[in-house]
Amino acid sequence: MDNAAGIRLLSLDGPTLSFAAACLAALLGLFLISAWLQQRNIRALAWWGAAYMIGAASIVFWSAPSPLISLSPEFSEALMFIACGMIWNGVRLFHGRRLWPTPMFAGAIVWLIGCQMPGVPEGSAGRIAFGAILVSIYTFFIASELWRERRKSLFSRSAAIVVPSVHAAIFLLPLAMRALLPDVFTTEWQTVLALETVIYAVGTAFIVLLMVKDRDVHVYRQAATTDHLTGLFNRRAFLESANQMFARQGARGEPVTLLMFDLDKFKSINDRFGHGVGDSALKVFAHVASSSVRSTDVFGRLGGEEFAAIIPEETDGAIQVAERLRLAFQEAGIVIDGHEIGATVSIGVATSYAAVPDLDALLLRADEALYAAKNGGRNRFHIAPDEPGCEQARQAAAARNALANSGIIKRRLAARRARKLGPAVAG
Repeated sequence: MDNAAGIRLLSLDGPTLSFAAACLAALLGLFLISAWLQQRNIRALAWWGAAYMIGAASIVFWSAPSPLISLSPEFSEALMFIACGMIWNGVRLFHGRRLWPTPMFAGAIVWLIGCQMPGVPEGSAGRIAFGAILVSIYTFFIASELWRERRKSLFSRSAAIVVPSVHAAIFLLPLAMRALLPDVFTTEWQTVLALETVIYAVGTAFIVLLMVKDRDVHVYRQAATTDHLTGLFNRRAFLESANQMFARQGARGEPVTLLMFDLDKFKSINDRFGHGVGDSALKVFAHVASSSVRSTDVFGRLGGEEFAAIIPEETDGAIQVAERLRLAFQEAGIVIDGHEIGATVSIGVATSYAAVPDLDALLLRADEALYAAKNGGRNRFHIAPDEPGCEQARQAAAARNALANSGIIKRRLAARRARKLGPAVAG
């Protein structure tokens, strides 16, 4: 190589790369549509696959020589905005929300109208900025849909950051290149767009497949841990969560209280009104329980008409929860499915301060208290006798709470003094 000539940079052939990008987008679209044919319940896959096919058509119309395809650049570029809108609607559909067809086409319509203005001729910086703004709006919509689902799974939280970041980085790159490297941008615009399409198509398809996989895992996990009738934890999931809470509270030296629930005269409800009404009574109780317990409590159905809750509280705090739930169900159970039933619930309460968790022993104590409540007249709660050595544990817990409260009081007093001294020091 001639040293005077310097280093020659390899350049990619733009039309060839555009053709490769169109083929890749079309293949990914066909792959997503075939995945939808295998999982018809996930209609979002069809939307995403169709969006890829439309994106591939947009690249073909935009990059093909004029004698072959005479479609104006504005219309071919508008197809890309329709594809963005379909991806956004696909995300909405994937998360169980209704489609918004009008906003899906709004970007393409605004683009076609804006391209007729005198300040945005083809290839100008104004047109590039205009397109970047439209893409950013769709990016915001996609990010907001993912952000709404951030609590449901770890991947949804990650996707809420990754998707919009990749989306913005890929599609806003031409605007930065136009400002920083105008000469390179002018001569290599087609290559840049093709590279963007390849990167974005592969990255988005990867994220879409992860979302589908994440949803399948969530569905299977929910089916394995949820009671199909009431939507509460099933017995296995409840016992696992209860053991975790018990161990956590025991390590801290703090109590847990177990509540056992049994619907009164449930067999009589089934015999008089049928099993359908009995199932409705269970659903009503589950709904009342979900509204009465707190986010820190664990609630589940053990089987039949038996339910249980474990609460990170002493007996007094758990009794408040039990009484609130009992009264709420007494009101809700008066009429169920149009029948005057007067359903009620009996509750057994048992508290443990054990440093070494023994959930079986706690369940047995709560179950004995439950039968004492039923034998005492039903529609009431009964508290199990204290376990051996609980008085010392209760005193130790009270001392820790008093110490913690004194620390809080001291910090509040210090903050109050600081606020009072603040103006004087400033003066």
